[in-house]
Amino acid sequence: MKKRVVKTALAVLFLLSQSASFAQQLKIEEAILKDLKSFYYIDFSKYPKNLKNLPIGVFDSGTGGLTVLDALVNFDQYDNVSQAAGKDGKLDFQSEKFIYLADQANMPYGNYNAAGKDDLLKEHIIKDFQFLLGNKYYQKAEDQNFKKDKEPVKAIVIACNTATAYGFHDALKFMEKTGLNIPVIGVINAAVRGTLSFFDKDENGSIGVFATVGTIASKGYERTLREQIQALGYKGDIQIFNQGGYGLAEAVDEEPNFLRRDVSAPWESYRGPSLDNPQYKIDKALLEVYNFKKENNALLCDDPNLDDCSVIQLNDAENYVRYHLVSLMEQMRRTPDAQPLKALILGCTHYPYLVKEIDTVFAELRNYKDRSGNYVYRHLIDDNIHIIDPSEYVAKELYESLAARNLFSDKAHNMWEQSEFYISVPNVTNRHVVLDETGRFTYDYKYGRHVGEIQEYIKNVPFDRDNISEETLSRFKKLIPNTFKLMENFSLKNKKTPILRS
Repeated sequence: MKKRVVKTALAVLFLLSQSASFAQQLKIEEAILKDLKSFYYIDFSKYPKNLKNLPIGVFDSGTGGLTVLDALVNFDQYDNVSQAAGKDGKLDFQSEKFIYLADQANMPYGNYNAAGKDDLLKEHIIKDFQFLLGNKYYQKAEDQNFKKDKEPVKAIVIACNTATAYGFHDALKFMEKTGLNIPVIGVINAAVRGTLSFFDKDENGSIGVFATVGTIASKGYERTLREQIQALGYKGDIQIFNQGGYGLAEAVDEEPNFLRRDVSAPWESYRGPSLDNPQYKIDKALLEVYNFKKENNALLCDDPNLDDCSVIQLNDAENYVRYHLVSLMEQMRRTPDAQPLKALILGCTHYPYLVKEIDTVFAELRNYKDRSGNYVYRHLIDDNIHIIDPSEYVAKELYESLAARNLFSDKAHNMWEQSEFYISVPNVTNRHVVLDETGRFTYDYKYGRHVGEIQEYIKNVPFDRDNISEETLSRFKKLIPNTFKLMENFSLKNKKTPILRS
C-alpha cells in the first residue's frame, strides 16, 4: 500500500512540475497575446489581411543564418512567370523583401541544452518570432525609445538548426494561437532529404552530422535521418556519426570566450577545446594529425615548442574545424566496420563559411600516413564527399510554400533596395544585465537567466559597423557578395554610410 501511495505522490509531483514548467513556458506567449502593457504585445486582430506584399522573415542565433538568406537571394530553380521547375536566368525571389534578424546577444543557441536551459532557449525563439511579426525596433543600442515602422512578415524561415531542433513545434503551436496562417520553414527536414538523394537505395556509406552541441544533443538530425531512411526504403548499411562542433559557431562570430584577436598568449576566460577540457580534450598524441594553423596567433600555448605546451588554446575558426574533423575521424576509426563517409551535413548555419577549410582538412586526412607509412583514415573517407549545405533545400521549400498559398508579391518590389537587417545587442538600459569587458553578456549571466522573467534583455537594432566586426563584414563581402550588397544598401539607406570601411 505504501509503495502505491509513494508512486501516486511521485506521479502527482511529476505532473505538477511539468504543469509549472509548461505555465512558465507560456509567459512570453501571454505577454505577446494578452498583455497590452507589455513591450512584446501584438494585436493580431490588426495584422494585415493581404499578406502578399509583406516581407519574408529570416532569423538565426547570429550571422551564420546569412548563408541561408544568401541561398534565398541567389535561388533560381523555377520560371518566374509559370512557376514551373527550371531555371529562367531570373532570381526567383527578386521581387520579394527580406527582414533578417541575428539574435547575436543570446547566441550560441547550441549551448542552452548543456546548461539545462531548453525552456529559456524556446523563449528566445518565441521572442524572435515576436520581432518578425511585430513592428518595434531600436535605432541605436543606447536609445530609450523604440521605433514602430518595421513591417510584419508573411513567412518565417528558421535559419538555425538548433532553433529548429528545439523550438520548431513550439513555434508552430504559438503561430496557431496568433490566428495567422503563414508558412514557417525549418532546416532539418530539407537537409535530410537532400542528403539521402546522394545515396542509391541499396548503397552502403556513412553520413556525418556536424552541428552545434545543442543540435546534436536534440537528436533532431539523427532521428529524422532514421525516419526517412526507413520511410523511403533505403536497404543499404547507412551509418550516422554525430560530431558536436563545440566552439566553432562562437569562433565564427568571435565570441570572446572562444576567440580573441587581441591576444597573443593564453587567456583565463577561454572555454574552447584544450588539454584539460574533459569533454573536448586536445589529444597531444594527435598534434601531427590536427596540423593546427599557427600564424597570426591562431594557436596559443605557453611554450614555443608545441609538444612542451601545458596550455593549448584554439584561436582561429580553421583550427576549430581541424580539431572537430579529426575527432570525427577518430570516432569512426574506433567503430568496427565503419562505412566510408559519403556525406557531411553542415548542421549549423555558420559552418558553410568554412567549406574551403573543411575540404582542405579532409584532403589532408585522406593522405595522412602513420610512421609505418600506412594510410590511417583513407578507408573512412569516400573519394567524393558531399558537403551538404541545407540552405539550398530550404530555399526550395520556401518557394513551394509561397506558391502553394499564392503569397508571391504582386508589386514590383526590389529585393536589393528594400531588405532590412537587424541584430540583437545587450540592453544596457536594463539594470539586471551583466556584461563582460567586451560589452557582451557574461557566460554565466547568459545561461544563468530563467525562463518566464519577461523583460527586455536585448534590443534589436539595424546592422552597422558598431555591432559587427570589420573582419566579419569583410568575410561577408567575399563569401556572400549578393547578400552583402543587400546589407550595404540597407546601411546606406538607414545610416547614410557604407557598412564596411573602404
